[in-house]
Amino acid sequence: MAKLKKAHYEQELADLQVELVKLQEWVKQEGLKVVVLFEGRDAAGKGGVIKRITEKLNPRVCRIVALGTPTEREKSQWYFQRYVAHLPAAGEIVLFDRSWYNRAGVEKVMGFCSDDEYRDFLHACPEFERMLIRSGIILIKYWFSVSDDEQEKRFLERINTPMKRWKFSPMDLESRNRWAAYSQAKDKMFAYTDTKQSPWWVVEADNKKKARLNCIRHLLSQIDYQAISYPELELPPVNTEGYIRPPIQEQTFIPDHYADDEDESSPK
Repeated sequence: MAKLKKAHYEQELADLQVELVKLQEWVKQEGLKVVVLFEGRDAAGKGGVIKRITEKLNPRVCRIVALGTPTEREKSQWYFQRYVAHLPAAGEIVLFDRSWYNRAGVEKVMGFCSDDEYRDFLHACPEFERMLIRSGIILIKYWFSVSDDEQEKRFLERINTPMKRWKFSPMDLESRNRWAAYSQAKDKMFAYTDTKQSPWWVVEADNKKKARLNCIRHLLSQIDYQAISYPELELPPVNTEGYIRPPIQEQTFIPDHYADDEDESSPK
């Protein structure tokens, strides 16, 4: 598998993140409402893409929704209800790290929903998404595809790396045991919900860096945005008239464990 050189990847990512900032400002100015869904196999790299999209953006404009297990009250609600509460207002981008498609994937495969609930979802979901689109929401859906071998490699990395161990759960083990069942559920989900109005965009994710760049580039292509012109600004001088700073010894500072580099001055 061809690999991107680190310098090339980092430069491409930086350039794309500049464009994401432009997109963010355009969404804010024009009052757009954007929803992006990230679905796919466990360890397919959804979180890594979401992180690179959001790390330079304003969290007040672009936010992540990653819902946990529904409460008993939420289980008694209309299925889509808890997701509706997180939809964007004008000038917002919402990234769903897994979404209402839990019902077509993990809930179906693991038996967390009934057959009737599953069938109802498959028929209701396309209409629900058409309602969102008619309301003015820009809806973009990504499916991250990863091979059996690559998933195994990433699971082992999670198990053996202290900083990544938290990512591995008992559900991940079950996803390996039920690989074929998940594949069948995904195929059926696509058959019902890969519509002309709201298509699924598949991201080949065996190469994480390529997947990140390709996904971000595609996301940018889905919204016709323009760069915002900012007025020229000049910082005024600091006015300290009438201010007397209290003795610095009266403040409580955290311990400094690091020596200053010789070519840098200490922050004031």
